[in-house]
Amino acid sequence: MALFLSRCCAWNRQSAFANGALMSGLFNGRRDREIPSASLLARSVCHQHSLLKDQHLHRRMCLNTTAYKKPNFFWRSPSRFMYTTRTKCCRNQVHSDKLHKSPYALVQNDLKNLYDEIRQLLAVSSDLKAICDYYFDGKGKAFRPMIVILMAKACNIHHGKNMELLSSQHSIGMIVEMIHTASLVHDDVIDGSDTRRGKITVNKIWGERKAILAGDFVLSAASVALARLGNNTVVSVFTQAIEDLVRGEFMQLGSKENENERFGHYLEKTFKKTASLIANSCKAVSILGNCGPDVQEIAYQYGRNIGIAFQLVDDVLDFTSCANQLGKPAAADLKLGLATGPVLFACQKFPQLHTLIMRRFNVDGDVDQAWQYVQQSDGVQQTCYLAHQYCQEAIRQISLLRPSPERDALIQLAEIVLTRNK
Repeated sequence: MALFLSRCCAWNRQSAFANGALMSGLFNGRRDREIPSASLLARSVCHQHSLLKDQHLHRRMCLNTTAYKKPNFFWRSPSRFMYTTRTKCCRNQVHSDKLHKSPYALVQNDLKNLYDEIRQLLAVSSDLKAICDYYFDGKGKAFRPMIVILMAKACNIHHGKNMELLSSQHSIGMIVEMIHTASLVHDDVIDGSDTRRGKITVNKIWGERKAILAGDFVLSAASVALARLGNNTVVSVFTQAIEDLVRGEFMQLGSKENENERFGHYLEKTFKKTASLIANSCKAVSILGNCGPDVQEIAYQYGRNIGIAFQLVDDVLDFTSCANQLGKPAAADLKLGLATGPVLFACQKFPQLHTLIMRRFNVDGDVDQAWQYVQQSDGVQQTCYLAHQYCQEAIRQISLLRPSPERDALIQLAEIVLTRNK
């Protein structure tokens, strides 16, 4: 599976970005809501500047990557993934200490009691405790807390401190996992899902009403833990992340009739539902480490790009992995009426997919037909390549920090995201 994704990511960049209008703003360095709103003229000028910045970044990423020039060599030597662009920064100064330690090994001690601590925060009696403990059983990947802890230590070192993790930064690792899990419980209710992480969902065991209340309780406990940090800026950052989660879910319930707007809608939904929480969590630990605005933006942008890449690969796996690997039924997105990256790219070759997308694949045979269209197109390959581009930008951002084992581990995570099979 890893080899398959690796080959996909070296796909011809021209086909992946054939529709330039749809791709405008993919690697925007600032969120749209940060554009000044003093006047319509000022907003227009800022928007034009953003588009020019996107085009410049896209050219630099596509034309200067070792991956594109030597795809075969690149995937035979994964270590070259760390040095793919010619941007001048400190990425070539690889920290020698703990060089060969995996990201998981570096945070093992910091996360070994993570789920026990979360269960203590959720310590209540009755069925509510049993439901809350069901997902926090210690068998999760803890992907988001791992990123948060690595980012916290990398930022601390960059700021001139030692690599010791602050207790407040450790709390962010728990909070992000709690918010993420609460959103999964609610998603399963909305989607009517039967399985999650290879287990029967809470809504199938305890019913939808109790599942919704359990998700609300976990979210409220995360909010209490967040308030105890006593940092209003961090509270504001997480408030934005929670708002994005809700808005992203609403966006997923709809679809754009205009084909030219559909891909932008898909990427914005992907950011809000998946990447925003990662991005804002990374920003939060940089704030708690007293880092300046530049480092906060680096942390945010790394989380944003790695989060979008993670979801793009997840959308690919829905077409390439079996249910045993994913922990959920294959083609789940199509069955939910969702048109993800592979489907939207496949529309370039099979325009008849637009009709199926607009009726959300709800006619008998639509799911199978859409599946066949994707398999007969290069939709999967183009989505893989797009995920690769987002990982490249994440690497470019994090490489601006001072060398450390944690910074290098965050670079390595980009490769892990691209080559995962579940």
